Amino acid sequence: MSTITPSRLTLTALACVAALTLAGCDRPGTTQTTGEKVDAAITTMEKKAETVGAEVKQGAEAAKDSAGKAMDTATDTARDAAITTQISADLARDPELSALMINVDTVAGKVVLKGSAPNDAARERAAAKAQAVSGVMAVDNQLRVGS
Repeated sequence: MSTITPSRLTLTALACVAALTLAGCDRPGTTQTTGEKVDAAITTMEKKAETVGAEVKQGAEAAKDSAGKAMDTATDTARDAAITTQISADLARDPELSALMINVDTVAGKVVLKGSAPNDAARERAAAKAQAVSGVMAVDNQLRVGS
């Protein structure tokens, strides 16, 4: 009669599993069951996942705010450039006002006119032309009369 004997490797593996199982069950000071330990680990992971989720959401909201501000800045810059271009074109059409002698700067709808005008009437006309352009909030007329 022949008997089948398990291989030495299989017996060693079974002995290790049994030893680890017994070691886990006989720890002094631990009163949690394996199921309770698993539940505690799952609860800890859920809390960490919630924290990470909140941080990701906060980061996404910050990115959205930054993108919105960048778009607002780009829009404001384009609007200011359009105002400056329109005022310069209007000044160039006036025979007494030279767009080359008048520097027009626009920031947030506020226009600054610098340079020279041939007389007081031309100086005031330049300011009126600037104020008439859509989107202009204020005009700072720093034009000097004369050359």
